[in-house]
Amino acid sequence: MRHHGGRVVVVTAKSGPLAQASLAHIGIEADAVEGWRFAETKAEAMRAHGVTIYVGDHVGDVVGAHAAGALAVAVPTGPCSADELGAAGADVVLPDLAAFGGWLSSHLLLGRLDDLAARLAELGSVLVAFSGGADSAFLLAAAVRALGADRVVAATAVSASLPAAELAAATDFAARLGVRHLTPSTNEMGREGYRANGPDRCYFCKAELTETLRPLADSLGLAHVVTGTNADDAVAGFRPGIRAAAQRGARTPLRDAGLTKAQVREASRRWGLSTWDKPAAACLASRIAYGIEVSPVRLARVERAEAVLRAALATAELGVRDLRVRDLDDVALVEVDADRVDALSARPDLLAVVEGFDRVEIDPRGFRSGSMNELLPAAMVRAAGDDDDRK
Repeated sequence: MRHHGGRVVVVTAKSGPLAQASLAHIGIEADAVEGWRFAETKAEAMRAHGVTIYVGDHVGDVVGAHAAGALAVAVPTGPCSADELGAAGADVVLPDLAAFGGWLSSHLLLGRLDDLAARLAELGSVLVAFSGGADSAFLLAAAVRALGADRVVAATAVSASLPAAELAAATDFAARLGVRHLTPSTNEMGREGYRANGPDRCYFCKAELTETLRPLADSLGLAHVVTGTNADDAVAGFRPGIRAAAQRGARTPLRDAGLTKAQVREASRRWGLSTWDKPAAACLASRIAYGIEVSPVRLARVERAEAVLRAALATAELGVRDLRVRDLDDVALVEVDADRVDALSARPDLLAVVEGFDRVEIDPRGFRSGSMNELLPAAMVRAAGDDDDRK
C-alpha cells in the first residue's frame, strides 16, 4: 500500500496486543491497529481512518467493509470458502493474500486510467507537447482514445537540443496513431538563461516550448496545451521546467490523474505501445555540465559521441540500455548501465570513438538520471527551484 502512497490500517476481531504480535511475526508494520472490532463495528474504525479497501477472510469482514463504504476484498484463508465470501457480496475474491499486491496495482492503474480519460474528455481538444518519450507518447495515445484523433494534434519541437533519431521515432509513432504531427522550431538558444546553462536552464527551455505551442494551439482551435509530466515528476524535487510550463498555462493530465512513471509504462505495455520500455532520453543540453555555455557545437559533439559509442558497444556485444556522454568541457564522462560498467572498463579501446575531448572517462557509478544535479550545491538547487508550482 505504501508503495502506492496509501496507509496500512489493521481492523481486527483480535485484541490490539495480539494483533500487534501477529503483525510483528509476519513482518508487517501497520500505521494503525484497531482491535476487538466485529462486523458492522469494524465500519466505525474504517470510516475513522478513511479506509477505501478492506481485505478479510470472513463474511463479517465483507459486511464491515460495505458498511464503511469500502471495497470488500476477500481471501478464503480462514473459516469461509470462496463461494461463501462471494455469496456474502465480496467485491473481489482472491485465491490468497499473496495475490493482493498484483490485484491492487492493477486496480489502482485502471482507476487512474479512468480518471485520466475523464480529465482529457473535459479538456475538449489538446495540443500534446510530444517529445517522443514514454510519457508524452502515452499521453498522446490516451488523448486519442478519449477525444478522437480529430481533436488531438502532436507537436514535437525541433531544435539543436533534440537528437535527430528522436524526431524520426516521434514522427513514426504519431503516424501509427493517425494523429496530425507538427514540428515547430524553437529557439531556446536565443534565451540567455538557456545558453548560460545554470541550474535553472530547463526553465528557459520549457518557457520557449510553451510560448511556441500556445499560439500554435490557438491557431489550430485547440483548447489546451498538455505535457507528459507524471506524478513522480511532481515530487522529484528540482524540476524548474515544470514551473515554467505551469506558469504559462500548460496542463498536466498524467500528474493530475496520479499516474506514476511505472504506471505509465505498464499501461503503455497493456495498450501495445512501442514506447512502453523506451529508456529516458532527456534533451542533449542535459549532458553539459552546469556553467559551461550551451552551444550548437557542443550539442552536436555530444549527440555524435553517444551515437558512435552506442554503435561501437553494440558491435562489441556490449549493448546498453542507458548511455550518456557528459560534457565536462575538456573531459567526456561516460555513463552506462551499472551492470555494464566493469565490462566497458575492461575495453578502454572502445572509448576511442568519442572524439573532440581531451580525455574520456567512465563513471564508475553508472548511469543516473539527472546526475549533473549531483554537482550542484544544495543551496543553489533550492534557489533555482524556489518558485516551483508545487510549493
